[in-house]
Amino acid sequence: MHLPVAFQILFLALLSFFKPGKSDLKINAKHHKTSNILKTRKHAHVHYRSASADTAISTEGTTPDELVTFAKTLKGIRYRFGSTNPEKGFDCSGFVNYVFNHFGIAIPRSSTDFSSFRGLTDLKDAKFGDLILFTGTKKHTKRAGHIGIIVSLPGEPLSFIHSTSGAANGVTETALNDYYLGRYIKTIRIFSENNDKPIDNTELETESR
Repeated sequence: MHLPVAFQILFLALLSFFKPGKSDLKINAKHHKTSNILKTRKHAHVHYRSASADTAISTEGTTPDELVTFAKTLKGIRYRFGSTNPEKGFDCSGFVNYVFNHFGIAIPRSSTDFSSFRGLTDLKDAKFGDLILFTGTKKHTKRAGHIGIIVSLPGEPLSFIHSTSGAANGVTETALNDYYLGRYIKTIRIFSENNDKPIDNTELETESR
């Protein structure tokens, strides 16, 4: 039996309405591909490891005296956030990086990267060329936010050189006063000759500061 032409047209129109179009298929395929990419990135992130805290630093034959002597030649250079360029200024980690990189010694760029760094030493045993790490200036923060280089000799009141955004507004030497003691996190030994025996920066920390 033949259906009237009007019914045939209506039937075909309904079929085309419920059939998924090519654009819908493309959208679904694109969504599936994007989901797979996100899963891959998430998986890669889980397995990521920072090399900065797990790699021993080579001092390239440089002595702590040489490093500190050079650092002191930079006193007076102004503070500038995010900069490692002496012509523009230094932030705290920019200054420390510039000093070490001058001798071909690679260290982490930011002070935060030193939070989990190995090679710790007691503050009372701090020597030329050791790094000293502090929290930032925000109250109640526990996060690393400032770093300097020890420049005092054993037996002298402890002092460090750093680039500060404070009153000095640049590279200066500062005594470890009560203000900085309140922000102190830890002291990091870079030069093995500062120790009684060679150190390995890949050793696990024995205590939490």
